[in-house]
Amino acid sequence: MRLDTIVAAQPRASRGKNEARRTRVAGLIPAVVYGAFKDPQAVSVNPKDILRIIRGKSGHNAIFDVEIAGVERTPVIVADEQYDPVKDTLIHIDLKRIDLTRKLRVSIPVHTTGEAKGVKQQGGVLDVVTRSVEIECIPDDIPNQFDVDVTELMIGSTIRVSDLPVASGVRILTAPEAVIAHVVGIKEEAAAAPAEGAAAAEPEVAAKKGKKEDEAAAPAADKGKKK
Repeated sequence: MRLDTIVAAQPRASRGKNEARRTRVAGLIPAVVYGAFKDPQAVSVNPKDILRIIRGKSGHNAIFDVEIAGVERTPVIVADEQYDPVKDTLIHIDLKRIDLTRKLRVSIPVHTTGEAKGVKQQGGVLDVVTRSVEIECIPDDIPNQFDVDVTELMIGSTIRVSDLPVASGVRILTAPEAVIAHVVGIKEEAAAAPAEGAAAAEPEVAAKKGKKEDEAAAPAADKGKKK
C-alpha cells in the first residue's frame, strides 16, 4: 500500500564499522537505498521513522518516499532489516527503490474473522493452515491483508486460496487449492481398558498352560519309576 509518508535521509560518504557506530551514536542508523537500475546510495535515517512504518497496518508491504538530501526523492519499500541480537533494536535497513508502473511480487497476510459454526455447534477445532499468500500487482494495488470470514465453516468444510476476494489487477501466485482454513473433529483417544485386560489375562493363561504340562509329565515320571 502506498503511504503519504516521507522519510528524510542523509547521504553517507563512507562505510564501515566505525562509520556505522558514529551514525548510531548520533541517534540514526545506516541504510542503503538501491534498485531501479540506479547506483546504491549509502544513507542514514531515523530508526523511529522506519519502525513506525513497518509496525503499521501495511507492515513490510508499505511503500513510502525517502528523500535523500541533495540527491533524490524516490518511492521505496523495506527490503531487509537487521536488529541487535542483545538489545533487539533496529541497527540497519535496506530500502529498495520502487517503479510504480511495474508489478511487484509480495507476500500478503491472511487474517481470519468470526467464530466457525463447526467449532461452536459441533465441537470441532478451527485449523488455520495458510497465514500469508504471494501476489503480483502494481504497487498502488497492494492490499494490506486478506480478511477471511470463517463463520459458516462446519466440520469437514474448507476455505481455499481460490476463495479469497481478489481485486482487479491483483494476481495470486500461491496455489489455488492450498487450504486457508478448515474445521476438523476432535479425535477421541482409544480406550486403554480392553488392552490392559488382555495383558492381565496373559499370566493366567500361562499358569494354566504350565499346570497342564505338569499334569502330563507326572504319569510319565510314574511310568519310569515302575520300570
